[in-house]
Amino acid sequence: MEHVVAAAVIDARGIVTGWSEGARLLTGHPAEEAVGRAATALLAEDLPAAAGAWSRPVVVRHRDGHPVTLAVTVCPLLGTGGEALGWALTAERAAAPEPTLAGRAFQQASMSMSVFDPGQRYLRLNEVACKVMGVSEDALLGRHFPDTVEEAEHSKGFNWHLRQVAETGRPLRYESYTGAPSLNREHAWTTEMWPVRDASGEVTGVALAAFDSSDQYWARRRLAMLNEAAASIGTTLDVVRTAEEVVELLVPHFADFASVDLLDWVLGADEPPPVPEGEIVLRRVAHGSHREGTPEAAVRLGDTDSHPPFSPPARALREGHAIRSQAGEPDFMRWLTERNTRSPEGLPYRRGVHSMISVPLRARGTTLGVLVGIRIAHPEAYEADDAVFAEELASRAAVCIDNARRFARERTTALALQHSLLPRGLPGQAAVEVAHRYLPSGSTAGIGGDWFDVIPLSGSRVALVVGDVVGHGIASSATMGRLCMAVRTLADVDLPPDELLTHLDDLVTHLAGYQEGGGDVAELGATCLYAVYDPVSRRLALAAAGHPAPALLLPDGRAELVRMTPGPPLGVGGLPFEAVELELPEGAVVALYTDGLIEGRDRDVDRATGELCSALTAPAATLDALCDSVLKAVLPEEPGDDVALLLARTRALGTDQVAAWDVEPDPARVAAARQAATEQLAAWGLEETAFVTELVVSELVTNAIRYGEPPIRLRLIRDRSLICEVSDGSSTSPHLRRAHAFDEGGRGLLLVAQLTQRWGSRQTDRGKTIWAEQSLEPQ
Repeated sequence: MEHVVAAAVIDARGIVTGWSEGARLLTGHPAEEAVGRAATALLAEDLPAAAGAWSRPVVVRHRDGHPVTLAVTVCPLLGTGGEALGWALTAERAAAPEPTLAGRAFQQASMSMSVFDPGQRYLRLNEVACKVMGVSEDALLGRHFPDTVEEAEHSKGFNWHLRQVAETGRPLRYESYTGAPSLNREHAWTTEMWPVRDASGEVTGVALAAFDSSDQYWARRRLAMLNEAAASIGTTLDVVRTAEEVVELLVPHFADFASVDLLDWVLGADEPPPVPEGEIVLRRVAHGSHREGTPEAAVRLGDTDSHPPFSPPARALREGHAIRSQAGEPDFMRWLTERNTRSPEGLPYRRGVHSMISVPLRARGTTLGVLVGIRIAHPEAYEADDAVFAEELASRAAVCIDNARRFARERTTALALQHSLLPRGLPGQAAVEVAHRYLPSGSTAGIGGDWFDVIPLSGSRVALVVGDVVGHGIASSATMGRLCMAVRTLADVDLPPDELLTHLDDLVTHLAGYQEGGGDVAELGATCLYAVYDPVSRRLALAAAGHPAPALLLPDGRAELVRMTPGPPLGVGGLPFEAVELELPEGAVVALYTDGLIEGRDRDVDRATGELCSALTAPAATLDALCDSVLKAVLPEEPGDDVALLLARTRALGTDQVAAWDVEPDPARVAAARQAATEQLAAWGLEETAFVTELVVSELVTNAIRYGEPPIRLRLIRDRSLICEVSDGSSTSPHLRRAHAFDEGGRGLLLVAQLTQRWGSRQTDRGKTIWAEQSLEPQ
C-alpha cells in the first residue's frame, strides 16, 4: 500500500484553514468540504485539551462513515508575541507495522507494557496491555489513566506511583493484588515503572512493565498460612478449640464457609474403628463463614450429619485425599440439593456456591474426620494447588486434633485413676471432723500426683496424710497410688510419723531403681506430710518430707503455720526426718494442703501462705464452707497445678469416755482387772458387751503378765466402738498360731480375733500395746 502523509492547518478557533491532497486520500474528504469546518466535526472521538506539541494516534471519521486511526503530530503556530495563531498537523496511517525490531519487541512482549506522558495519559500500549484492559489501543490513547479504571484504592496507588516517577525521575516497583477490566478474577501484579528521558535528560514520559505474579503470590500466601497454622492451631489441648482455630484460619482467605466434622469416637475414649464403607456419620464441632452467624450451615454445632457414599466428604474419608467438586458436577449438585432440603432456611445464602474442597483429617495413620471448604463470593474455583495446600494444612491440623484427643484421653484416664485411689467417703471416727477438696489442674501438663487420706488408727486416733508426686500424667497418678497404698500399709503397723516417712523414702528410692534404664530418683520424687492425732491426749504428732507445713486455726480465731522442719523430699535418701508434737485444744482446725495452693509461676509463697491463714479466720457455717472459701480466697483464676486441701477440726474424748488401771504383774490380779472392766461397762450402760470384754481383758492381761514386762496398764475407751487396750514394757509382738488338739494354751488370741471386730498391736516408746475393738453400732 502506498505510504500517504497528510497535512492540515487549524486556526485558533479550531476551524480548518488548510487541507492537503494526502488528507483527502486518508479521510475521503476533499479540501472544499474540509476547509471552513470545525476540526472536531471530522473526529470520531473527543480529544482531551493539550497544550504545546504532541503526537498520538487520533481516530477520525472517514467520509463514508467508518473510523480511521491516524498517527497525528501537532505543532502550534505562534505569532510574533508568542500567542497561538493555530496548529499545523501531519498524519499518516497508524496501522502500519512496527518499522523497528525494538518496536516489534514492545508490541509482542509477553507482559503488559505501557507508556504514559508526565500527566498520566496513555501514549502507547502493547497487545497484552490491551488484552488486560479489555479495549483496543485506540480507545485508550490520550486518555487520563484514572478515567479508564474504577475508583478504588489500588487504582489510586497505581496512579500515585506513576506521578512519583514523573515528578522524581526515579524508577519504582509497585506490587498490588487487584482485578482488571477484562479479567474475571483478581490477580497479583508486580509492576516496574521507570522514567523516559529526552536527549536533554528531561522526563518526557513514564514506561512500565507489569508482570502477572499471581502464582508466586498465592504460593507465598499458602506458605504464610501454613506458617500461621503452626502458630495458631493447637494452642490448647482441646479438640473443639483446635477445630475452631482451623476454621478461623481458612475463613475468609481460603474459603467463604468452612467446617470441621469428626467421627464420634474422637470425642470419646474409644479406640478408632475402621472407616465404614457406606453412609458415614460425623459430628459437627466447628464451622465459620464470612457472613455473621454462619447462615450457610445446614448442620448445627454438636449435631451429627449423615454423609451418603456419593458425597464429597464421604469420598474424601474413604479415598484418603482431597476431593474437589465444582458446580455442574452430578455429585456436587446432589450434595447441594441434600443440604438445601435439610436446611431450606439457608438456601438464599447458598446461592452462588460454585466450588468445594473436602479434605480428610488423618494423623498417625488414623482417620479423624473431614475438613470442608466452600467458595461462594470467591470467583476462583479450587484448583490443584489449593488441594495440595489444603492437604498439608489438614495434616497439621489433624496432628493437633489427635494430640488434643490423646491428651483428653490420658487426662480422663489419669483422673479416673486418681479418683479411684483418693478416699471417696471418709470413715466415721470421733477424733476429727474432716472436709476436703481436690481440684485437678486444667493446664496442658495434665493431672498431677496430689493425694490425701484420712486413716483410722487404734485407740480412736487418726492419721492425716497429704502428698504430691513430681510430674503429671498417668505415671504420676500411678506412683501416687503406690505411695498412697504404702502409707496405708505403714500406718496399719502404727509407726510414728518420722519412722513412717523413713520407710516411705526407702520405697521411693526402690521404685526409681526399678525404672527402665535405672531411672533417676528425682524423677520419682515426692513430698508428703503425715500427722497423727490422739483425741484422748489431744496431741498432734507430725513429720514432713519436703512438704509445706500445715496451717493451724485455734478456737480463739488465731491462725498460724505450724513450726516444723520439713525434711528432704522422698527419694533423696540418707537424711533423717524430724517429728513435731503439739497439744491442741478441742475445736482447733488443722489445714493440710499441697503446694499447688500456695505456689505458682508468678506467686509469692509467703504472701500466699499469709492469704491462707487469713482465709482460715473467715466466718464459715461448716467445715465444707470453709474449704470453699479458702480455695476462693487463695487460688488464682487458673491454677497451674493440682490442689488438694484437707481440713480437720479436732475433737476430744472426755474423762467420762476413758478408764485406765495399772495392773500388777501377778496372775492373781487378772480377776480384779476383769471386775474393774465389768463395773466400768455397767457405768457406761454397756452391760451387753460384758461377756466378750471380760474374755478379752482376761486374755490380754494374762498374756501381758505371762510374756510381757511391767509396767502393765489396762485402758477402756468408749467411742463409736469399745476399745480395750493392754500395754506392757516388752516390744515383742504377739501373733496368732494354730493350737493342736492336746495343747493346753494358744487359743486365747484366736478367740479374741473371732469375737471382736478387729485387733492388733502397736509399738510404743515404752514397749507395746495390744488392742481389740468391739462395735457399738446396732447390728
